[in-house]
Amino acid sequence: MSRVIGIDLGTTNSCVSVIENGQPTVIPNAGGYRTTPSMFAISPDGKRLVGHLAKRQAVTNSRNTVHASKRLIGRRFDAPEVQKAIDLCPYEILRGANDDPRIKIAGKTFTCPEIAGIVLREMKRVAEEYVGEPVSEAVITVPAYFNDAQRQCTKDAGKIAGLEVLRIVNEPTAAAMSYGAGHRGEEKVAIYDLGGGTFDISILDMSDGVIEVLATAGNTFLGGEDFDRMIVAHLLERFHENEGIDLRNDPMALQRLKDAAEKAKCDLSERERTEISLPFIASDDSGPRHLQLEMDRAALEALVHGLVNQTIKTAEACVTDAGLQPGDVERVILVGGQTRMPLIQKAVGQFFGKAPHKGVNPDEVVAVGAALQGEALVSDDKNLLLLDVTPLSLGIATVGGHFAKLIERNTTVPVRKTHTFTTTRDDQTAVKIRVLQGESEAAAENDLLGEFVLSGIRKAAQGEPEVEVCFDIDANGIVSVSATDLATGKEQSITVNATGTLSQDEIERIIEDHELYEIQIKD
Repeated sequence: MSRVIGIDLGTTNSCVSVIENGQPTVIPNAGGYRTTPSMFAISPDGKRLVGHLAKRQAVTNSRNTVHASKRLIGRRFDAPEVQKAIDLCPYEILRGANDDPRIKIAGKTFTCPEIAGIVLREMKRVAEEYVGEPVSEAVITVPAYFNDAQRQCTKDAGKIAGLEVLRIVNEPTAAAMSYGAGHRGEEKVAIYDLGGGTFDISILDMSDGVIEVLATAGNTFLGGEDFDRMIVAHLLERFHENEGIDLRNDPMALQRLKDAAEKAKCDLSERERTEISLPFIASDDSGPRHLQLEMDRAALEALVHGLVNQTIKTAEACVTDAGLQPGDVERVILVGGQTRMPLIQKAVGQFFGKAPHKGVNPDEVVAVGAALQGEALVSDDKNLLLLDVTPLSLGIATVGGHFAKLIERNTTVPVRKTHTFTTTRDDQTAVKIRVLQGESEAAAENDLLGEFVLSGIRKAAQGEPEVEVCFDIDANGIVSVSATDLATGKEQSITVNATGTLSQDEIERIIEDHELYEIQIKD
């Protein structure tokens, strides 16, 4: 039996772990790093680069280097988040055949699951080199607030990487599993997870091997990348004031600024002041210009204070959904590299009324939890029971543009719910079932997961036929829907094919395409 690996597929960095002799081990890559940048690039000579190799050449090849693509996966092209990314990212983002965002670099267009699959394939390779045998099974983590489309696309990415995805696990839940390994006694725990691109908060009840998620909330477009951009905007403004030069249309300068912003942010978690020095950042008729300025922690905190407040408001809503008060939470665990920021630790501590627990590595704890879940699945471990929830309500569109919820958010999964609907016109022989996910009462304001038609309904006066709609959400949080005419027994069902998901033929074509290229793998 092959080994099962746990992969934290992050926006900024990814991490892989495996169980050895009953204990989780985070696997270092060839360069000795325990995390790998979630970056992919095509070099000027046509070579495909992944991880650290992609990151090292990003300054000189920014238009052909992809970073933070996880923020686009499973979204519609017209979504506000995608439009924002188009304005901010140096690489080209196009509308795909499935109304999904696709990324064009070096003249070739890639789907977002394809980019994620390339990163996952790299993590698979890292694991195989370490264990000395092929790896074919994995547990992959996703933000708790990922919707069905984003989860489906992550499973597609796993297939592209040559992995059988045994389970999709929410990142905060994986972190809780890592923290709770061997944990005894009952405890209510909050997992505050702020990574490079996404934010999640989950409230859990942990008791002797049972991990029950009470509520979850989040923002799939809020993370360390946004903190970096605040600093970049500040640097751009200061440079324009001092030198009269606007760098916003200079891709190389912007990439240098982004790298400098990330470094300054990290430095200011350890010290009160840091110096940002970028020589030869620009030039004009009078010669080269340099960016040199000092930033202190107070200035940084003033820039990002609003972002931190957003996370606390989300945490407040999550605690309310769990039916608790902040003081009822006995342990607060910080996950994600951005939580190293003192301002975040202070804000979280003030909200919950207690200092956050620092006994886990925020960069590695999610991958460790994924590996523990993988081991539990293949060993059929009866000492560990995981009860997760669906983050968003699910239902169908009804007459008048309303949204009828069949499954409320924070319902434990797997779950199956049915509801009976009827026709709105005399002699109506077919109904269109539009499957939605979200919280708005207006159908148009929620995410459309898919639609199908139930035909062959017997002719009758409006309101007489009975159509039973059944929703199934599996342990991965992935949705399937069926509709049945109770009079005739005629049934129509779908596993929702959400935006950006790929057909089996498309996945096989992508796999064949990638096998034609030799990926540069040495760090």
